[in-house]
Amino acid sequence: MRVAFILWLREVKKYFRSPAQMIGSLGSPIMYLGILGFGLGPIFQRAGEGSYLQFMAPGVIGMTILFTATFSGIGLLWDRQFGFLKETLVAPVPRMTIMIGRTLGGATVALFQGLLIFLISLVAGFRPSSVLVIPVAIVIMLSIAVVFAAMGTVVGSTLRDMQGFPIIMNFLVMPIFFLSGALYPLRNLPGPLAVLTRLDPLTYGVDALRGVLIGTTHFGIALDLLALAACAILLFMLGAYRFSKIEV
Repeated sequence: MRVAFILWLREVKKYFRSPAQMIGSLGSPIMYLGILGFGLGPIFQRAGEGSYLQFMAPGVIGMTILFTATFSGIGLLWDRQFGFLKETLVAPVPRMTIMIGRTLGGATVALFQGLLIFLISLVAGFRPSSVLVIPVAIVIMLSIAVVFAAMGTVVGSTLRDMQGFPIIMNFLVMPIFFLSGALYPLRNLPGPLAVLTRLDPLTYGVDALRGVLIGTTHFGIALDLLALAACAILLFMLGAYRFSKIEV
């Protein structure tokens, strides 16, 4: 596990060594909080749904984690291109250990980004139901980060062309975000849309965050956590298989 720890530490160090990337990745979440949170707030309130900022902030936190964790998989393509991946794979350790280290590193970075947006949402006016729920919310954020960091690893270990990664990620990430219910309630959706939202792992992550932070949940926190755990196990298994097939 020493190799896994070293790879985890490498991913975390890269994050803190690039403050420009750290700050730049906050642009979209802040835009959603500022423009949609306050712009659509009166409409949401007139519909009898309460504060839109309170409703949307957990969804924006989930969105931040989704994007950061998933795009951490592009590091595999960089490492393959510059030879670091080859040096890692020839080490006398199981590839599963390497995959776990990289995935948890990406998940940790995504968690940091999610915590930054959580702090910004507090400044914007979001208020959790209690200070005591924050540690539980952090655990849920980490669960979301692990799921989508594993998904990024699956895609990154499958592709060889670096130019194809953003295309596939946009094809996956944007639908995952918009189907998650991050920006709208999941009640009374049309049938096909309701089915798609239930197939989206982020739906359960956002719902769990809302349940913990503001006491509103659609599926129930227990089901949300079970769905996240099942997705994490499935993606880790798939990621381990794809990682074992990497040729450098």
